[in-house]
Amino acid sequence: MEFIKTSIEGVWIIQPKRFGDARGYFSETFRQDLFDEHIGHVDFIQDNESFSTRGVLRGLHYQRGEWSQAKLVRVSQGTVVDVCVDLRSDSPTFGQHVMCELSHDNGRQLFVPRGFAHGFVVLSDVAQFQYKVDNVYAPQAEATLAWDDPALAIEWPLPADQLLLSEKDRKGRMLKDAYRF
Repeated sequence: MEFIKTSIEGVWIIQPKRFGDARGYFSETFRQDLFDEHIGHVDFIQDNESFSTRGVLRGLHYQRGEWSQAKLVRVSQGTVVDVCVDLRSDSPTFGQHVMCELSHDNGRQLFVPRGFAHGFVVLSDVAQFQYKVDNVYAPQAEATLAWDDPALAIEWPLPADQLLLSEKDRKGRMLKDAYRF
């Protein structure tokens, strides 16, 4: 596994090795010892999965306070562009984001630490998105950052008229009004 630093401290791209032959491939997608060595210890306690169609934008989601979550995300089918936004008030990169294409083909994963909003948009016909989290879902602590806030300057790869959003995601808060960690 290769651990690649990004432009924001704490956010990592992880590139697992694939061993393939005529039958397909084998890949280790998580090893605690390597994760501990490169990123630090995180106790992942739950695995989640979503299935979405082209144009679905999920996010930018986070949980406030003691319910915040670190995430290790990957795509097992299809292609997405994944985005995480730094909401750590003491961070020199507050309000900045990392954008990364995750796909079945490239096998990449993204580690998103606590203190970030996270979301993705589906570029393929369908996408199966999987993620490990280190805290349970807490609806009372759930929050959404506006995916289209000009202050974030996120250049989503699909035009707004092609995006499919939930009502919750349409009502996200602007960065200036968002919870800060």
